[in-house]
Amino acid sequence: MWLKIQTFFRRIRYHAKRDIFTVRNVVTVLAILICFYWAWGAVNSTSRNWTLAEKLKGKQLEAAKTKLEVDKNRLEQQYFQTEEYQELMARMKLGKKTKGETMVILPENSEKARTKYLEKATEQSEFRSNFSKWLDFLFG
Repeated sequence: MWLKIQTFFRRIRYHAKRDIFTVRNVVTVLAILICFYWAWGAVNSTSRNWTLAEKLKGKQLEAAKTKLEVDKNRLEQQYFQTEEYQELMARMKLGKKTKGETMVILPENSEKARTKYLEKATEQSEFRSNFSKWLDFLFG
């Protein structure tokens, strides 16, 4: 029995040396491994470059947005320093007027005055059908 096992392993070793581990097969396997390593490196560097390009685009967009915001704030600051803005704010906040103008201060509208036109609009829209609205629209 032991002899049969020994013979079996000898045959496997002989077959491996003679048919499998030849110079041609070893060179072919090494060439395939080198190709896989090269392809893996190419895919890896392409992926890294794509990720870096996306980060760069994001940073450029952020920089452009910040630049626009700075420009907007600078223009607002220039506008706030103009006489037009100062006059407008003086009129709105302080009730100032220029020469030749007359200030008219009106009382607040009453509740009845605020709801007067709203009631008419809702009453009119409730009683009109869609067909009559189209007729009014098309034929005036």
